[in-house]
Amino acid sequence: MEDTPRPGDAREFDVPDALVEHASKFYATGGTPAVPRVAATVLLLRPAPDGFEVYVIRRAATMTFGGVYAFPGGGVDPSDSQVHLAWSGPEPDEWGVRLALPAESAQAVVCAAAREVFEEAGVLLAGPHPGTVVGDVSGDDWETARRALVGRETGFAGLLRDRGLALRSDLLAPWGRWITPEFEPRRFDTYFFVAVLPEGQRTRDVSGEADHTMWIRPADALARAEAGELAMLPPTMVTLREIAACPDLPAVLAAAAGRDACTAVTPTLQVYADGSVRFVLG
Repeated sequence: MEDTPRPGDAREFDVPDALVEHASKFYATGGTPAVPRVAATVLLLRPAPDGFEVYVIRRAATMTFGGVYAFPGGGVDPSDSQVHLAWSGPEPDEWGVRLALPAESAQAVVCAAAREVFEEAGVLLAGPHPGTVVGDVSGDDWETARRALVGRETGFAGLLRDRGLALRSDLLAPWGRWITPEFEPRRFDTYFFVAVLPEGQRTRDVSGEADHTMWIRPADALARAEAGELAMLPPTMVTLREIAACPDLPAVLAAAAGRDACTAVTPTLQVYADGSVRFVLG
């Protein structure tokens, strides 16, 4: 037990009372941590005057982490590891080295990132040829295809095949990895990626899992979160702080190339002598 919290420490975060209560019960009863589900999330970025913006969504109250702002993403689906997925860019074995995963598992994570950003933001990281990317995908036919994907009436590989497209894995850059604290009933082992919004495409508020979306400068989002205006969990706030340190999109992508994207960060709870509890990053 530490004596006092350290105000302004970038490694510490406030913990909602409900989480403190839940964690207390978990440890008091000797709860067994749930096995984390592998997931992927994408920071969509676009240029803005004197910098860039990031796309954030607020999870609907009925969802896990409801009311909290996050980036588009979700769990890996069994179909994401399909071996016949059309692919352009670094191959799954190269991604496996980058993410410290077997090639099939790495493919599933990268595919989940691309699939989720299409499902939740209407942005498709795919193209008919290497070096090309599909244009506007907001038409009715694309929306029908997106809904079929969300409803699992078709898989991502099938959607791309039917359109003559290949996943552009080179449009994704790995950024980090976070694992949900052990006391949470639903846990995720989430790989974070950054991607620049393809030219000719636009985000759309199409996800039934979100009740508000917006483009915002990372520094502004972080400031509003720290002021209590936007609810965010530590992984989102830390990642915003990291990318806010980059002056422009080329700098973000350059930083991503040197990031450790396979070592997981898991926030832990620290109880102080004054009774306060905070999330602490190792």
